[in-house]
Amino acid sequence: MAVAPRLADLAGQFLGTPLPLRVRAWDGSESGPPGEPVVVLRHPRALRRVLFKPGELGLARAWVAGDLDVEGDLYRALDGLSVLVHGDRPPMTGRARLTAFRELLALAGRPLPLPPPPPREEIRRRGGAPHSPRRDRQAVSHHYDVGNDFYELVLGPSMVYSCAVWDEDTASLEDAQAAKLDLICRKLGLRAGDRLLDVGCGWGSLALHAAQHHGARVVGITLSTEQAALARERVAKEDLADRVEIRVQDYRETADGPFDAIASVGMAEHVGAARYREYADRLFGLLRPGGRLLNHQIARRPLPDESAYRVDPFIDAYVFPDGELAPLGRTVSLLEKAGFEVRDVESLREHYALTLRRWVRNLEGDWSRAVRLTSPGRARVWRLYMAACALAFEHARLGVNQVLAVRPTPAGDSPLPLRPRTWTEGVA
Repeated sequence: MAVAPRLADLAGQFLGTPLPLRVRAWDGSESGPPGEPVVVLRHPRALRRVLFKPGELGLARAWVAGDLDVEGDLYRALDGLSVLVHGDRPPMTGRARLTAFRELLALAGRPLPLPPPPPREEIRRRGGAPHSPRRDRQAVSHHYDVGNDFYELVLGPSMVYSCAVWDEDTASLEDAQAAKLDLICRKLGLRAGDRLLDVGCGWGSLALHAAQHHGARVVGITLSTEQAALARERVAKEDLADRVEIRVQDYRETADGPFDAIASVGMAEHVGAARYREYADRLFGLLRPGGRLLNHQIARRPLPDESAYRVDPFIDAYVFPDGELAPLGRTVSLLEKAGFEVRDVESLREHYALTLRRWVRNLEGDWSRAVRLTSPGRARVWRLYMAACALAFEHARLGVNQVLAVRPTPAGDSPLPLRPRTWTEGVA
């Protein structure tokens, strides 16, 4: 019997329903409902990767290595594969499970060799406790120090690596990112001469916008040497070196407060649950009384048993090592415990899905160059990661929120307007 029909039949046994995708195997056989995306297994090695590491990580390794591919709509294919990985499975007897496993072993090739080594794009951790400064630098370097030209290809000229803010009239990704940068500055109430700390400043886009359009004096910090190098070039090009300073520095090492405002955009996901209170305390201490914090952070849905939370294995191995997501309620609670008064929370979930789809379009539209700038495996990591995340935001498995908080003054008076959302029209 040809390979693809056997694989489709086995998948149906595990799911209790036919696999909602077509399958093409290395022997050229194909099976599955017509018109659906095709999951292509180019080599028995793809099956071996899944057998040695069942679930998401095995599939991801096969994808990154190029042993597994998709023809057709990638988003629909990922939805179908998520059913195979995360869907409810009907009970199977031990005998039926053993028979199916033996069938998979036979398809993978006998005698079964040692497990294929992970693709080289998978991180090799080199010691250090999770979320220690040393380990955080290693994680940030793995994700960000892959070439500024590659990031510009994906992100576009704005070089903003967080969700844009869209409306019905937004013409481009660059316009949507400019709207997001200005929204942050207005929420922070920036005025000429205000001192802003940009935690996780990336390639300097927010720092430049705050200095150019709001007259702020900005300190931007990042752990990525490549980000810092390009950010400094951009600052010099705009002749803003007297107002913008870019540092390669951990937020735990920043000690030259007080600041009038702090922006932390897409950085807190790297902090970790065990360190989050330390993070909140640190930012609180760096703000002057009455100063504002804008914390822009991805959130996950809360679990019935929070101790059951596990970091996504693909994201941890290939994208954001040691990254952790928390429910929004926990983030707000820890900011409040640090002393902040939380004044506004805005969800931008749908905005991130739109942004990610634009990034995927940029990557796919210049695929050959993306591969030249990094590697075939790294480009495949990014395509999978961004497309899967777009679906997670669309299906409300993930959210992203801007939390506006204030360090209270001793008298308890607030520098914000009486109506919280009037910061969109200016500061009272």
